[in-house]
Amino acid sequence: LYVKRKDLNFDPNFKGPIHNRGCTDILCCILFILALLGYFAVGILAWSQGDPRKVIYPTDSRGQFCGQSGTNLEKKPLLFYFNILKCASPLVLLEFQCPTTQLCVESCPDRHLTLVKAKLGTKEDHDYYRRYCKEGVDFLCLSSLCSGLVIAMVVSLIFIVLLRFLAGIMVWVMIVLVILVIGYGIFHCYMEFASLKGEPGADVTIRDLGIQTDFSVYLQIRQTWLAFMIILAIVEVIIILLLIFLRKRLLIAIALIKEASRAIGHVMSSLFYPLLTFALLSVVITYWAITAVFLSTSNEQVYKVFNNSDCPYSRDTCDPATFNSSNVSAVCPDAECLFAFYGGETVYHRYLILFQFYNVFLFFWCANFVTALGQVTLSGAFASYYWAYKKPDDIPAYPIFSSLGRALRYHTGSLAFGSLILSLVQVIRVLLEYLDHKLKGANNKCAKFMLSCMKCCFWCLEKCIKFLNRNAYIMIAIYGKNFCTSAREAFFLLMRNIIRVAVLDKVTDFLLFLGKLLIVGIVGIFSFFFFSGRIRAVEDAAPSLNYYWVPILTVVVGSYLIAHGFFSVYAMCVDTLFLCFCEDLERNDGSTERPYFMSPELHEILSKVKKQEDEHDGVEQPDAVKQADEVKLQEEMPLHQQEDRDVQLKQETLLKQDNEEQEPLQPKTDKEEVKEEMEKKQEEEVHQNEVPEQNEKPEPEVENTSDEVKPAADVEAVKEEINEKKKDELKEINGPSAPQE
Repeated sequence: LYVKRKDLNFDPNFKGPIHNRGCTDILCCILFILALLGYFAVGILAWSQGDPRKVIYPTDSRGQFCGQSGTNLEKKPLLFYFNILKCASPLVLLEFQCPTTQLCVESCPDRHLTLVKAKLGTKEDHDYYRRYCKEGVDFLCLSSLCSGLVIAMVVSLIFIVLLRFLAGIMVWVMIVLVILVIGYGIFHCYMEFASLKGEPGADVTIRDLGIQTDFSVYLQIRQTWLAFMIILAIVEVIIILLLIFLRKRLLIAIALIKEASRAIGHVMSSLFYPLLTFALLSVVITYWAITAVFLSTSNEQVYKVFNNSDCPYSRDTCDPATFNSSNVSAVCPDAECLFAFYGGETVYHRYLILFQFYNVFLFFWCANFVTALGQVTLSGAFASYYWAYKKPDDIPAYPIFSSLGRALRYHTGSLAFGSLILSLVQVIRVLLEYLDHKLKGANNKCAKFMLSCMKCCFWCLEKCIKFLNRNAYIMIAIYGKNFCTSAREAFFLLMRNIIRVAVLDKVTDFLLFLGKLLIVGIVGIFSFFFFSGRIRAVEDAAPSLNYYWVPILTVVVGSYLIAHGFFSVYAMCVDTLFLCFCEDLERNDGSTERPYFMSPELHEILSKVKKQEDEHDGVEQPDAVKQADEVKLQEEMPLHQQEDRDVQLKQETLLKQDNEEQEPLQPKTDKEEVKEEMEKKQEEEVHQNEVPEQNEKPEPEVENTSDEVKPAADVEAVKEEINEKKKDELKEINGPSAPQE
């Protein structure tokens, strides 16, 4: 993982996203185009065979449409079941039709046993029953829903703009507001829980209450508010603990968000690109839904024999026009020829299930392709900002349009390849969910366990593929290589910077998630007070609703999607800058010959992360990791610093050798030489006592003395010669301007 790519040498001409590139993954591009042509063919076939009136209008027992203009049932738009309890029969699962007579009527019966009981009730019961006897009003909350979604869009846009100019302050304000909003939710749940104390029926449990269509019934019991309070308290504690443990890394993540804000400030058109993605996804979803409706309504009317007694012709196919004159009515007098379901025996009807499967698969493929196109476009624009040495002068005039044009012209095949891999996993997950639905009534625990394990594994696989695809698209936008090469290079680049991924990328994603949570919380609280009629200033304008939780959930989900669309631009910007940041470190060293493309603020982030890596939990790293870090640090060091360090190491080596050579010479001159003189004198005295006649000859004595002194002189000469050599070597290293030793 510590081995860098071979093509990552310094390139003085590299200025960001490569313009001179070629088409990638051409085979996948051709396959995607053929699949789209087949998708259009399936849609045309379904539109020619299908009849959407079967979905729009109710159908009576003879397969006739209720309320259809131009027929005798034009003034009868409603469907009446004679015995609706028969719809609970298992025959519904076999024939997909309720086995009871169904008639088209002008209006529903205005008299009912429940209404009679209500009239006989007391005055206190009138308020309860009156809620269920009101006339329906269509699109009552439409204006309020639109207003809530517009408010969510405005709040998201204001938050993004403030992040551009006040990133540091807004992040801290966001953190504090998230804690306060969740804290207010806990307080509100406690107040509702305390106010229901002693109320009749408030102590009923949710299990005893069962499933109710009116959600407001659950809000009248204490256990509901207690559960909400516990859930919010757990979320609050988790967020606070995460903020405490990540307090040092939050500062670094905030600095990265500031850099992303500067990038978005220079590429302001990126904030509006999610609108194009939303429009393309709307087209894909609409085409899929219409095709699915036409496919499901392209069957023919099938009539079958229904009877209450034993009959040999039961559930056989019949024709209503000739049924009364057939033998079936003679053998089974109580038998009826009723409409059962839509089907057919033609070739088209046999492969109809395959067409539906193909429709679902192409829906996933096209939706993932649109998402991938947005990611490549945004990453290419932000990479143009990063690799501009003089910002903003070197940034292209229209980075979004330039990046979009490169993606569609050269990398349609790569985007289709990545989307295809993800779509296959998603289709497998859909099939597993279908099997799980079929096995709910079975008692095979082993099969359920294996199915649950497979669902978990494919869920993890889908998340991993999304992560790899996202980073692979960034590399495609920068270098213009095929999908597999880009995915491999992105993966190993992230593995070489795994600590930085944890410190910078994921902490920043957590802060952006808190921003989305804040917007959803603000809009959700406002919609709750508005639709429940608790705001006195707008109490008259608020609609009177029985199920006010439905528009609240609609506004909350819509506000989350809107906030996610805006914050996805920030998330893509952060991921792109982070990957370019890691590439910049491996390409350049910060010297004048190989300068960094990152801004000084981003370089400061690098210093902080490097410090945290060195002080990572105070744990001593293995020798192999230390050596790898030293090699990596040496590669990131500027060139002039490396030269100074080499000179210093060479000087220290020479001085160390000089000391080692001087150490054995010094003691020989002082102590050992005196000791040798004393021993020689003793030997001479012994020798004089044994041979007295030799004392008269002084020549040997003088020669011996000169021989003894000669080694000391030789040592001094050698020492001076060594010092002269060392001085010459130091002169060569330090140059002529170096100080003389």
